[in-house]
Amino acid sequence: MKLSRTAPILTSGTGLVAIITSMVSLGPLATDMYLPALPALTDEFDSSVREVQLTLSVFLIGFALAQLIYGPMADRYGRRPFMLAGLSLFVLATLGCASSDTIAELISWRFAQALGGAAGPVLGRAMVRDLYGPKDAARVLSYVGAAMGLAPAAGPIIGGYLIVKFGWPSTFYLLALYGLVVLSLLQFKVAETLAEEHRQPFRLRPLLANFMHLFANKVFVGYSLALSCMYAALFAFISGSSFVVVDYFQVAPQHFGYFFTAMVMGYVCGTFSVGRLGSRFSGHQLLTAGTILAVTSALVLVAIVVVGRYNLYGVIAAVSFCSLTVGMVMPQAMAGGLAPFAHMAGTAASLMGFLQMGIAAVAGIAVGYFHDGTPAPTLLVTALMALLSAISYRYLVGENPTL
Repeated sequence: MKLSRTAPILTSGTGLVAIITSMVSLGPLATDMYLPALPALTDEFDSSVREVQLTLSVFLIGFALAQLIYGPMADRYGRRPFMLAGLSLFVLATLGCASSDTIAELISWRFAQALGGAAGPVLGRAMVRDLYGPKDAARVLSYVGAAMGLAPAAGPIIGGYLIVKFGWPSTFYLLALYGLVVLSLLQFKVAETLAEEHRQPFRLRPLLANFMHLFANKVFVGYSLALSCMYAALFAFISGSSFVVVDYFQVAPQHFGYFFTAMVMGYVCGTFSVGRLGSRFSGHQLLTAGTILAVTSALVLVAIVVVGRYNLYGVIAAVSFCSLTVGMVMPQAMAGGLAPFAHMAGTAASLMGFLQMGIAAVAGIAVGYFHDGTPAPTLLVTALMALLSAISYRYLVGENPTL
């Protein structure tokens, strides 16, 4: 159906949640679709595993920095203008990625791509908080997370076949087209969600004061670290997954996505389960269960490394179990951290996003730095991040949950 300015504007319902989901999924898609190409890029650009892995970690660094700007600015001027600007930059930078001739160019364009793409996750989540109360926001974010997982599941499969048939730049051309579609939907179908009475003046001193206020709140920090470390656990495996599956286990690039999908489906099951159980159990109960399972999954990953007998299906099963706990913890931790801060949801969301992406980038760099040709560094960093998430929630949030 052709969109026009006379088309109805969505202010609630499934359609709006679907558009928000498509915006939030920009980050995972930009991360996952070209994963099957990573081993080949070492030959394409005559570069090392560490350099190629930087195309992932630098993307997260750009994501982290951009969120510090988007959140506060959107709290002052509204969500919509920054979504439009960010998506436009995302499309242009993605085309730049496709035309890169060196690994340095690709890394630079990935940084710019992240600066634009960051608008989707941080402002999409803030829009959910604008439209729904704290408890309903947790439920909606769980469903957004479950639906969002379907796109990254398909991304590496599509990317693998595109890479074999048309070469690695084709994945970025498809991403640019996707970004353009989302940009059009936002332009013609979505209204501003931030109420005038919740808008905050954008001044540097109050902004820094808000950040300091958030950092001084032990419970907010606990929720943020629980969220960030669980995402870092997921990203640690994402960062090393193609080198583990394609290089170590010798799986064809076009088949990589099928194994990656198992991990994504674990995440989807986790987010869907807490969405279904949210009406029966408190967020604190769900988070406690999720972190206990996260510790269990970490112990399984460490045991695999200690035994030293790597089996493709065993590794994928263990990581899928860990990703299920990621799906259980992340939406609840996000909603718990944002719950007390309706008056500055964008600022709080941007700080949570900064920590999430920054810690994940460090985990990804660690995987590349310790890469030894075996799955061990990837699995151990994944396990460490899952353990840190559980520790953060237990000792910083403790008996003072907001959900």
